[in-house]
Amino acid sequence: MSAVMDRIRRTAKLRGRRLLLAEAGDERIVRAADRLAREGIARIGMVGSRATLKETARRAGVALTGVEVIESGDAAEVERTAAELRAARGEKLSGADVGKYASDPLFQAATRVRLGLADSFVVGATRATADVLRASLWLVGLAPGNRTLSSFFLMVCPPVGAAKERVLVFADCAVVPDPTAEQLAEIGVMAADHFQRLTGEVPHTAFLSFSTRGSAEHPRIEKVRNAVALARANRPDLHLDGELQLDAALDPGVGQRKAPDSVVAGHANVLVFPDLDAGNIGYKLAQRLAGAQAYGPMLMGLARQGNDLSRGCSAEDVVETATIACALAAAPAPAVT
Repeated sequence: MSAVMDRIRRTAKLRGRRLLLAEAGDERIVRAADRLAREGIARIGMVGSRATLKETARRAGVALTGVEVIESGDAAEVERTAAELRAARGEKLSGADVGKYASDPLFQAATRVRLGLADSFVVGATRATADVLRASLWLVGLAPGNRTLSSFFLMVCPPVGAAKERVLVFADCAVVPDPTAEQLAEIGVMAADHFQRLTGEVPHTAFLSFSTRGSAEHPRIEKVRNAVALARANRPDLHLDGELQLDAALDPGVGQRKAPDSVVAGHANVLVFPDLDAGNIGYKLAQRLAGAQAYGPMLMGLARQGNDLSRGCSAEDVVETATIACALAAAPAPAVT
């Protein structure tokens, strides 16, 4: 296990958060639930059919000791979710839609987080990202002051020679296809804060482009410059810079030549990509060619922690994502309406 993941694991265990999983028919999820409970990373609840969960656990060869089972067909569970859907969406949902979503374990898990009955949920091994985002936005909602739901990857690059592992945050790589300058500024600030929370280190945030400090001109570059100005105005306490090319952001020699007055250039540990094309390509290049471990995507911007999974995830991926989610999850507060 990497040093940063060991730190995150210890944080999660100390916080003792209540985590919900909601895919009782998937062996990967059930194996992850068993391990998370056995290792004391969180207090685990599984929302779903008790009979389905029992059969999946039998196939997976796990006992699920210490895992709370929340029966999704229970009338009280369905009515609680229906009531919160009506409160959150009002007339935007038909009666039929309320009934459909109220019986869905994903929306039941999101409702419990909304009401402070759990601290976080992690779903997506068998569900589309759109379903997870819908449940998150409808029932958990954005944190006060936030206008953007986005995501980040925690990237851990293997050590080279005597150097230690290199830890970075990449954002946004999974949610916002073409962010505005305002959205990009918010993504950068949130990514910096999440880096600090997970690593305990000072974030140095680079807003990336194909230009460094005016070496080219284009509307896409202007968007990045505007995002940096907005982010700095909002959070003058953070180290933020851009537009920077990737080499100027990461390589001290190049950074010194291209942006000699920058405290970020050459030392960036938070990379803000200008759009989803760049972000998705960037994290996969680092993963496939540099051997970096990519943890996520982790959602950011919600009032309380919810998270998506890749449908190609392994049980180990679920454990890692859940561990990060629990390290980030705040103690529950009254419902956001």
